[in-house]
Amino acid sequence: MHCKEQVMKRLIIALLMVFSLPLSVLAADAKFGSVDIQKVLLMSDAGKEAKDQLSQKAAKYEGEKNTREGELKKLKGELESQGVVLNESARGAKERDYQQRLKEYQRFLKDAQDDLQAKNDEFTGKIVDEIVKVAQEFGRKNGYTFILVRNETMIYLDPAADVTDEVLKAFNASRKK
Repeated sequence: MHCKEQVMKRLIIALLMVFSLPLSVLAADAKFGSVDIQKVLLMSDAGKEAKDQLSQKAAKYEGEKNTREGELKKLKGELESQGVVLNESARGAKERDYQQRLKEYQRFLKDAQDDLQAKNDEFTGKIVDEIVKVAQEFGRKNGYTFILVRNETMIYLDPAADVTDEVLKAFNASRKK
């Protein structure tokens, strides 16, 4: 959501700038474009690399999660099967051990989720900043008056104004330099 908030802030600023300009700037010779930042993010080489890195990290956490779950199930099974034959002290110790490991497991899950979200936000923020710079340069080179961020709040946009694919190509090319 962090990425969407940034995009929305930029859109609002752009719209305020549009409405504060004299009408002469908005004349018929003005050239408008839009970029679907989310599409560029998902389809770009950088976005795919970030997704792969996150997937690898998530797979590592998933493996550790499965190992810990297996240990917890085994410990709970022992507790249930041996609980009747263990004396009060031994059963209490085993229950405390189980509860401690359960808390550690829950903490691990939260930490893993937080880590993945932070990494996602880091990758997304960095890539979006780069996309914006490429879109700005694309606009300058191609004589655009405005290039706005395309999003779900737009009611209508002429498909001819969509420069997403061109910005995607320029963005992928800029990362190969």
